[in-house]
Amino acid sequence: MKKSEIQIDENGKLKCSLEYTTSIIGGKWKVVILWHLGKEGIHRYNELRRLMPGITHKMLSQQLKELKRDGLVHRKQYNQVPPKVEYSLTDKGYSVMPILELMHKWGNDNWQG
Repeated sequence: MKKSEIQIDENGKLKCSLEYTTSIIGGKWKVVILWHLGKEGIHRYNELRRLMPGITHKMLSQQLKELKRDGLVHRKQYNQVPPKVEYSLTDKGYSVMPILELMHKWGNDNWQG
């Protein structure tokens, strides 16, 4: 079977590269977080929160943790008072930017809002 073909595991679960990709960057907020970090560079937590007024504290925290776990976002903590934490993209995170650029273009071309 070719790598590009869709595969089903023994439990009937879809297994393919698209499933992997959407499991990493899927959801309402992950692509927005990645977009801001990729286009604007380093952001602190509250800066990201202000850029996404519809996101809750819990959701932003969860999404950042998942993006960090999956190797797309780097979290740098400075040991100072008050604490300072900055988020940036890793090389793997930057590798997603061409996909997001295409999504952005498609949205601009097709959005009727």
